[in-house]
Amino acid sequence: MKPSVHLLSLGCAKNLVDSEVMLGVLVKAGHAIESKQEDADVVIVNTCGFVEGSKQESIDAILEANQLRSIRPGQKLLVAGCMAQRYAADLQKELPEVNAFIGINEVPRVHEIIGQMGNGAPAAPATQAPSFVTRKPTYLYDFATPRYQLTPSHFAYLKIGEGCNHPCAFCSIPIMRGRHRSRTIDDVEAEARALVQRGVKELLLISQDTTYFGKDLQVADGLSELLKRLNAIEGEFWIRILYTHPAHWNERLMETIAACEKVCRYIDVPLQHIHDDMLLRMRRETSSAHIENVISQLRARISGVAVRTTFIVGFPGETEPQFQRLHEFVERTRFERLGVFEYSQEEGTVAGRMQNQLPPKVKKARRDSLMALQQKISKEMLAGKVGQTLKVLVEKQGSRFIGRTEADAPDIDGRVLLKGKAWKEGEFQNARIIDAKEYDLVAEPAV
Repeated sequence: MKPSVHLLSLGCAKNLVDSEVMLGVLVKAGHAIESKQEDADVVIVNTCGFVEGSKQESIDAILEANQLRSIRPGQKLLVAGCMAQRYAADLQKELPEVNAFIGINEVPRVHEIIGQMGNGAPAAPATQAPSFVTRKPTYLYDFATPRYQLTPSHFAYLKIGEGCNHPCAFCSIPIMRGRHRSRTIDDVEAEARALVQRGVKELLLISQDTTYFGKDLQVADGLSELLKRLNAIEGEFWIRILYTHPAHWNERLMETIAACEKVCRYIDVPLQHIHDDMLLRMRRETSSAHIENVISQLRARISGVAVRTTFIVGFPGETEPQFQRLHEFVERTRFERLGVFEYSQEEGTVAGRMQNQLPPKVKKARRDSLMALQQKISKEMLAGKVGQTLKVLVEKQGSRFIGRTEADAPDIDGRVLLKGKAWKEGEFQNARIIDAKEYDLVAEPAV
């Protein structure tokens, strides 16, 4: 029998899709998938290496997985994902407990790598684990690649591209994931159709920059064309767009979203800052005037749109007046959804080498200030929903039912807390809003 496998997936939705592909490849090759580590012959930790906190979480997960191996002697431990891609050489020296490191290009070859390791015999002592990491990743899965869905059956992430061409000073994604590469519209549509036929009610389009889709293939307005194709698929389902870039928004894309009834009135557009000096230092390829115009046009052209964004505070050299400019912008613009990250100094990035790195207490204070403001804004905006009837996608969290509206992406946004038992998990239902909290709504069945 082939070794059984347990996989722990860390980090973002894009990494989760890689985990699903690895598991799909393994199942097709005849490996059993175990939900508990102690039942598996092989453990894979699919790591995140984006910021310092996620890297530490990945290291902790690897060490914990190694400790649990005492329950099953001979169990193999593999490390995959962004941290393995970027730091394999260092990790080989620091983590001799690991049996192998797998890079991004090796995702579809995971079954071959496990096959080379044997089954059941204790690992031979070694000072360095083998590294299966290609320096510049070029891999991108397609519809022919098997996937083992890890999300609930009613929603699925659909990765439409990989890598990134943007030069953001703070970001290490191009180092780990390589340059942008798009799937074809036909290929994405084929996978979308299969997911909808399987009962998926929400397709979440993801990439490092979804608005860059098709540009590398010389497809004009690639995301607009893709949305129209997906919108034409029969069935009741949502299409949600995540990870857009403000530099690539145009009127046609906005008009397409407004015309496609299955596309959620929800725009995820990380802005990072609003002060022109900060945008220039961050290498964001946008100006404050451009950003203000994009937000204004989104709200004017897409009726009822909820705009989600994220900002970075404490970037090297950020002054108090520059932060106050951001604070004023958030207060005035009133985003429906907003997250704030403290700047993380990452080696190998332009910002990581900058002078005037700010102390942690300044970064934390600015994050707390901005999130306190957003909490107030969110509560006021949600209070305006009380009395309305909204369509929700019903989910279960433990023993209770919750829902998500068009304005709520999984894991990152608020929820609708559903009262009573008259709900069907994985289905669309109407909910009457009876109360509002800072980030969540409370609802009962609509009569």
